[in-house]
Amino acid sequence: MAVYPPQPAKEPPLTARGPIAWIRHNLLSSPYNIAFTILGLAILYWTVPPFIKWAIIDAHFAGDSKSACTGGGACWVFIKEKLDMFLFGFYPHDQLWRPKSVFAAVLALGAFAKFVPGLHRLKLTLIVLFPVFAYLMLHGGHFGLPLVETSKWGGLLLTLVIASVGIVLSFPIGILLALGRQSKLPIIKSLSVFYIEFVRGVPLITVLFMASVVLPLFFPEGVNFDKLARALIGITFFEAAYVAENIRSGFQAIPKGQYEAADALGLGYWQKMALVILPQAIKVTIPNLVGTFISLFKDTSLVMIIGLFDLLAMVNVTANDRDWLGMDTEGYVFVAFIFWIFTFSMSMYSKRLEKRLDTNNK
Repeated sequence: MAVYPPQPAKEPPLTARGPIAWIRHNLLSSPYNIAFTILGLAILYWTVPPFIKWAIIDAHFAGDSKSACTGGGACWVFIKEKLDMFLFGFYPHDQLWRPKSVFAAVLALGAFAKFVPGLHRLKLTLIVLFPVFAYLMLHGGHFGLPLVETSKWGGLLLTLVIASVGIVLSFPIGILLALGRQSKLPIIKSLSVFYIEFVRGVPLITVLFMASVVLPLFFPEGVNFDKLARALIGITFFEAAYVAENIRSGFQAIPKGQYEAADALGLGYWQKMALVILPQAIKVTIPNLVGTFISLFKDTSLVMIIGLFDLLAMVNVTANDRDWLGMDTEGYVFVAFIFWIFTFSMSMYSKRLEKRLDTNNK
């Protein structure tokens, strides 16, 4: 009997693999998908080419005044000329090296933490000391640095300060509130529940007004926090209520056996929470926590209602310059792009963190 050598397996047809298969499965799998695909392509056709033509093809990039922008394209000269105000607000021009040094230190610290192995204690020490360094550099009044009032801070600098302080401080407060809501002590549980539900039912704008106008009434005579500090207090305690609910959802997702195992080991309440329950709860709630922090980053734009000039508020300020009237569209596009960069980066980092901490398939 003749023996034939084995033949190599044939590849699947084009309709079952590659881009064609993906298009058929995701975009053309049903009449509804086909209709929505056509509608989506029509919307892209009506919006994307005109935007590219306005923002790139007919745009103006060279020059130093509005007169350099002739035609219907975007005037990016406005962004170039007002970039310092977008980034630093009204910070004195001769002192701009200070916030720039802080930004450079952030990048250097991030690169050191990511690419240099080991040295965990040194990294933790630098991270803890960085806020002190940043405050001394930005505010001044020490080591020969001129004092720069927080009322002159603005733009992206102010947005990052509010967002970072709000995120860092609201996280531990939210954990304590979540633990309080899970407590078996009636008074602590009732106070935690009341605080969380009350704050979550109040708009952030109201909290900012309260922090700016009402909060100083509770200070002793002669004690006066500046406007930025009051806004930070209001945003921190507002955000802590949402963090608390995220952490509480993580507690509820932990199997009861984990609590029982910790009790069987003889761990006390705080040891059980810190070593067994809380790490698992935080891992489970990473997507919700990052979503909350992204919302906080975007909500920083609300501080302009109490007279703080964040990145978005600087668009209105710079566009009202009589030499640049009508340039607010370019400003809003620029601000939207900056916000997208930061929020997208936070989202991508959360996904990487979830993957690194995933133990389900290990």
